[in-house]
Amino acid sequence: MPKSGYLKKVNSESVVQQIINNLTEAMMNRQLRPGDKIPTETELAEEMGVGRNSVREAIKILVYLGVLEIRRAEGTFVCEGFSESMIDPMVYGIILDKSDSYENLMELREMMEVGVLQLAMQKLSSQKIQGLREKLDQMKTEIAKGAENVEKVFWADNAFHDEISDMGENPLVEKINQVVRVLTHSLRYQTVQKMLVSGRGQELYEAHEAIYKMLEQNETEDMNQAVRKTYFTNIVSEKKED
Repeated sequence: MPKSGYLKKVNSESVVQQIINNLTEAMMNRQLRPGDKIPTETELAEEMGVGRNSVREAIKILVYLGVLEIRRAEGTFVCEGFSESMIDPMVYGIILDKSDSYENLMELREMMEVGVLQLAMQKLSSQKIQGLREKLDQMKTEIAKGAENVEKVFWADNAFHDEISDMGENPLVEKINQVVRVLTHSLRYQTVQKMLVSGRGQELYEAHEAIYKMLEQNETEDMNQAVRKTYFTNIVSEKKED
């Protein structure tokens, strides 16, 4: 049978991981492209000089990660586009990081949100601004319902930020930003809750309105400061001391 030309022999150490690395490298080099069918287990095992069980295990891992997909009666293919399952290992990796640094997470959050905002500004349109205005108005409506409406205010807040992320039209940035928002979910929820309970709902709205106006007027100065103002670090500090 003809050989693929992009697979290498592997040694006995960490065979499964080396098979994964081998296939991943072929994808990164565009020798395997999205939608391509990969060789069968038997062909992969023969070409790399490994056992079929190791190949099967490597494929299972890549399927779990959303990199490969198995189509019955057709074979195994490189996935096209991003899969939600790709997010899970990234989330778990950060959660299990021994450093457990709140400051590191906040720095990552700010870096991502400012970057997302910059990308959105590069691709502004009147239609996109109108869509963001609608999300901001919805947030204002939910805040006006009072301190008991935490859940809906939180999701209106999410929808506002998701709209900005969508405006950037970059699926890779959007997915990584989603990971950061998963990691900060509890922190963001508690901040919204405390703002509403303490009667600072209008302040919460105004911080997001400032972000909207920055986009509407295409202002790039003090972007970090505007983003940071939506965090209400005094509220967060109270939570850490509880």
